[in-house]
Amino acid sequence: MKCSVVLLFLFNSMGVYAQTFTFGVVPQYEPQKLTAIWQPFLNKVTEKTGVQLKLVTVESIPVFEQGFAQGDYDFAYMNPWHSVIAFDKQGYLPIVKDAARHLQGVLVVNKNSNIESVKQLEGAEIAFPAPNALGASLLMRAELALLYGLTIKPVYVQTHSSVYLNVALNATPAGGGVMGTLMQQPQNLQKKLKVIYKTRKVNRHPIVAHPNVSPQVQAQVQQAIIEIGSNPNQKHLLAGIPIINPSKASIDDYKQLTQWGLRSFYVEN
Repeated sequence: MKCSVVLLFLFNSMGVYAQTFTFGVVPQYEPQKLTAIWQPFLNKVTEKTGVQLKLVTVESIPVFEQGFAQGDYDFAYMNPWHSVIAFDKQGYLPIVKDAARHLQGVLVVNKNSNIESVKQLEGAEIAFPAPNALGASLLMRAELALLYGLTIKPVYVQTHSSVYLNVALNATPAGGGVMGTLMQQPQNLQKKLKVIYKTRKVNRHPIVAHPNVSPQVQAQVQQAIIEIGSNPNQKHLLAGIPIINPSKASIDDYKQLTQWGLRSFYVEN
């Protein structure tokens, strides 16, 4: 018995956790691509901390929203508006953000289109990943309505990649995305698109932690991510997310969004 107690003490003192913590990721891409991007990164965090992280991917943004609204994820990577809602519903706290860049929604049309201005899209069908994808949909729809007085017909196609494909194939005359995901598309797809509008900039997607996760574990994960970002031999693990310069985050970094009229466009699931 004493031996077991000693081993348990050593096990915990080395920072190794028997508990597995779930890590949800907003589905900007299909699950296979998300796994390819996130699993090596989460493996490195576990290696550095001993905190066991289990990647959880879902097929759509609404399913992801239901998950964090119910507190299903111990950690999660989500859009800035999601972090405001997750804080309200479950007390999730942002712990890491990208200090290098901001999130900006883009409205794209087919490069061969004669559409040059958002004013030409009155009454048009526009593709979006999901109602509450922040830069790609929520902020974009709010700005088109509140700043330009447009009435549009949203078509929700689940992922950013699907938005760009719809526009490239002329299935819809325009689509909402974000600059980061647009730049990650294959070059032959990017060449078929042109950006006609950009939204206001906001702080990028945070990694958040549920309040049930101990402050010690939160701090270990936070520090490990920041260290990965500062290590030239490891920062490539963050490139696909993308997070260029991870830094500490707080809910105060995202409260400005509550002043932009977004709640009128947010769809509860």
